[in-house]
Amino acid sequence: MPMLRALPGPVAGASADAFPGAAQLAALGPVLCLYRTQHGSELAGWQQAVRVEAHTGVGSDGLDERLLFFDAQGRCCWRLCLLPDSDFVAWDRLVASLPQGTDGEAAGLADRLWQRLAGRLLGGQWHACALQLHAVPQPAALPVLAASLSLMSVLGVNTARRIAQAEGAELESGLHDCCCASSLRYTAPAPGADRQTPKETDDKVVPLIRLT
Repeated sequence: MPMLRALPGPVAGASADAFPGAAQLAALGPVLCLYRTQHGSELAGWQQAVRVEAHTGVGSDGLDERLLFFDAQGRCCWRLCLLPDSDFVAWDRLVASLPQGTDGEAAGLADRLWQRLAGRLLGGQWHACALQLHAVPQPAALPVLAASLSLMSVLGVNTARRIAQAEGAELESGLHDCCCASSLRYTAPAPGADRQTPKETDDKVVPLIRLT
């Protein structure tokens, strides 16, 4: 099912120097993170980035919204993509404060295939992982960005797979939906044991996997 929603209107006052903080990214909810493994972990691109642009497009499957992060050499080093499970209000609020990027003319199929092959040969292959970002407080310092694997809806999982396929990115195998994951939280009673009401845990994400 295409992801459809109203596009926010242009907001004046977005600064070219604007850069989101850890708390702003944590408010986005589940997002699809695209990163290059030669840079390190899933959050290495965040550490290298010096500027960010918001990109919005409309494709055959609906809206395509993402944040592109660039390093000091002007290379895209990190991407965050909006998912159906993301917080749209927090996303729109953040995007309104960021400069809007302009996408060049879409490359043809042969060009895209060549770019993917060149990326693999040069070690520049993108990887994708659905994450919930977190802002970890630090004494007398700005919060540190952290991430955990996120449970998502079936629509969110399918959208993440579609984006990864379109980008030629390898999707992490840990991607799973909340319906399947939540069913694992219940313990089947042993034969002859007293039946107890199953109790679901309040935690909706797995333990933290990365810290910047």
